[in-house]
Amino acid sequence: MQTLPTTLPDWLTLLESRHAEAHINMGLDRVRTVKLAMGLTFDCPVIMVAGTNGKGSTCSMLESILLRAGYKVGLYIKPHFLDFNERARIKGSLATDAELIGAFNDVEAARGDVPLTYFEFTTLAIMHLLAGAGLDVAILEVGLGGRLDAVNVIDADVAIVTSVDIDHTDFLGTTREEIGFEKAGIFRPGKAAICSDPVPPASLVAHAEAIGADLWLLGRDFNYSGDKQQWNFGGRSQRRNSLAYPSLRGANQLLNASAALAALEVLRLELPVGAQEIRTGLVTVELPGRFQVLPGRPTVILDVAHNPHAASALALNLGNMGFHPYTYAVFGVMQDKDIAGVVTPMAQYVDHWCIAELPSPRSAHTGDLAATIAGLTPDDGKPGERSITEFADPASAFANAMSRAGENDRIVVFGSFYTVAGVMAARKSSSH
Repeated sequence: MQTLPTTLPDWLTLLESRHAEAHINMGLDRVRTVKLAMGLTFDCPVIMVAGTNGKGSTCSMLESILLRAGYKVGLYIKPHFLDFNERARIKGSLATDAELIGAFNDVEAARGDVPLTYFEFTTLAIMHLLAGAGLDVAILEVGLGGRLDAVNVIDADVAIVTSVDIDHTDFLGTTREEIGFEKAGIFRPGKAAICSDPVPPASLVAHAEAIGADLWLLGRDFNYSGDKQQWNFGGRSQRRNSLAYPSLRGANQLLNASAALAALEVLRLELPVGAQEIRTGLVTVELPGRFQVLPGRPTVILDVAHNPHAASALALNLGNMGFHPYTYAVFGVMQDKDIAGVVTPMAQYVDHWCIAELPSPRSAHTGDLAATIAGLTPDDGKPGERSITEFADPASAFANAMSRAGENDRIVVFGSFYTVAGVMAARKSSSH
């Protein structure tokens, strides 16, 4: 009999070692088997959120608003930056090590000889933890795709797809139509299926209609409008006027906020929420690493943009920020991403690239990144004012950018979660 770990880091190490060999095996049979063995069910409304970009923002806005309204809210969100506990939030606080260890023990006891990947195991554990926490509502973020994601063994009362773009092509397909079908896999017959993508793939709409889901489309069933000061939401039967802009910055946030408000309209009988709670919830919402502008000088922006859709949004936000003499980029990304598609929208804004290797076997090599960036750098007659420098890790790339940037310049840290997490960790250790 194997003795089980007694600390969270040891548990995570065990799960990683166990699944180093196990490739992502798409299919829900194993997860469903263990879910049934655990008797895992939710006795509160469940909101599930999938999408290429905007999932985390939408989940965080829902959590913030519902907490303001006095509800007991559980949130499963990923990945984490510094501590695994960030993935599980109960009533506004991170799950404790003890709570997570207890949930891991329960999954281990129930799974028998069923092999589970790291993601499947931890997803079951966190959903089990939330299901037993006496919640009024649970918000579950989908990891990859939707149809075959471990979260999808739960039937959501409201399912949201935020955006559909090209990412994870190895698993989800190479077109928006293929990927849209995968994401629509979280929809359920007779339940609300909300899509806040302004141009939803036909495959998503067709699947929702084929299974008899209650499809809410942006522009047909709900919409938003706004001026510089405030914005308005209109749903099927609810209007919300004179709303404050979300504290999460960026051009796409009203799409995400509108999806959140549509979900609250669907659940208005079970979870009534007032206008003031929506305003306050939107103003106070926080989400690390999504166009997060840190206090101080030079200006530092953290953004986990790692696909072309997210990089275009980041570039748009940089363009709206006002004048900075020079922009430094701390950038690292996985080799399976569309690197040229990520670099292209950013190239016009970045003067100095500090590119980093990441602590993952999937990391793109800095030599390859440098060649791609050099080929996409605009030829604007500023040769001496541009540079591309390679570093062994995000922390040293960031330290170099900080040493060179003037106080009126800006540093944008973007790409993989590993890039942003590496800089967050370096900043944390230097502040102690």
